[in-house]
Amino acid sequence: MRHLRLDKTLSHFIGLAAGAVMTLAAAALSAGPAQAVPAFAVQTSQPCQACHVGGFGPQLTPFGREFKLHGYTTRANTWNVPLSAMAVASYVRTAKDQNPPPAPHFSPNDNVALDQFSLFFAGGLGSHLGAFIQTTYDGIAKAWSWDNLDVRATTTATIKGADVVLGASVNNSPTVDDAWNTLAAWGYPYTGSGLAPSPSASPLLSGALAQTSLGVTAYAWVNSEFLIEGGAYGSPGATTLTHLGADPTSPGDISGLAPYGRIAVQKAVGPGTVEIGAFGMQANIHPGLDRSTGMTDRYSDLGLDGSYIRTLQNGDVVTINARYTHETQSLNATCALAGQSSGCASNSLNDIRADASYYWRNEIGGTIAVFDTSGSANPTLYAGNRTFKPDSTGLMFQLDGTPFGGGSPVGPRINMRMGVQYTLYTEFNGAGSNYDGFGAKASDNNTLRVFTWFAF
Repeated sequence: MRHLRLDKTLSHFIGLAAGAVMTLAAAALSAGPAQAVPAFAVQTSQPCQACHVGGFGPQLTPFGREFKLHGYTTRANTWNVPLSAMAVASYVRTAKDQNPPPAPHFSPNDNVALDQFSLFFAGGLGSHLGAFIQTTYDGIAKAWSWDNLDVRATTTATIKGADVVLGASVNNSPTVDDAWNTLAAWGYPYTGSGLAPSPSASPLLSGALAQTSLGVTAYAWVNSEFLIEGGAYGSPGATTLTHLGADPTSPGDISGLAPYGRIAVQKAVGPGTVEIGAFGMQANIHPGLDRSTGMTDRYSDLGLDGSYIRTLQNGDVVTINARYTHETQSLNATCALAGQSSGCASNSLNDIRADASYYWRNEIGGTIAVFDTSGSANPTLYAGNRTFKPDSTGLMFQLDGTPFGGGSPVGPRINMRMGVQYTLYTEFNGAGSNYDGFGAKASDNNTLRVFTWFAF
């Protein structure tokens, strides 16, 4: 009974927080088209390079991490309009035509699209409150939805001689409030297209709960070196999520609350900065909102991450980010719904991601990334794979340039990035060749993407 009361109390608090956040978001987005600017750059009077590697988001510098952990409150200007906008467009070509086409009204190949257009409320409200609220028009699905949400309250204190930032975040995606670019919400690739093929399997904490959950986390940032964070996530009602443009059935709703925890240590090592951390989450989910079995699916994700950033004397920047996630699954509800009574429920996934970037003068950069997802075979979960395995492996390459990262000739109100990506698969959905039983090769999904990314 005690746990039941606690779940109800926290769920009630999350509901109240959700109402407050939606009210704030509505106010921000109805403020009119006064000025759509990169609000944080104007607020801090710093060029984009001060907070972002390569002069464009979302990869953060140590200064950018401090800005985020202090609740977006650092300010040089007395007042600025905390509104911004962003647009991403791209051309996508795959090695082989996609069958069926990747989305309605698009071709099997050689597609050009407005990937997304976003509006932001982004800024500090006094010295203790700050927010990053995003709503996005999906140019492929042709629909609006709420997007990333991170509303913070922070204060500073001295505890036993240590300088401590104490903070709390209301957010709608586990890891979206994280200050390092190792975890899923802000990890590489920093931009992508829904028209590009992607593997079917990934851990729950790799984005499955983004925009379909709402949580409260609290953290302490000690001496700008040690972070400890904990909190829990629940699911808003299906009607609420539908009105917000999210799909409440994927992956389903959380039963009760899902605890989340994070620790990280950051140290200056020589001329660079090193971070090592760990994270974890456990969630019980009614798949597809179906409660008919009286059971849930349980996901337990545990992981390690690390990063390194160094600015060279000539202004060039080197970064390395990596994470490993292990997920155990007990899919009793899914297996019962599929009519499978044995050999179905217990599964595991291992996911490894790593990327390294080099930015010349912090403006023109190149990135190489590797990814590998592997796990136990399951004919119920992966029925479309010849091997019944989730395995996918590959490389990503990117070249990009940000001409205005150090300061636009028209001021901090305009920024842009142009780039080209190439994704190469050696395994896709279980195998390197004939993965679907009809002769498809992993390399058929190799993807070239040319993109432009504007912020204003």
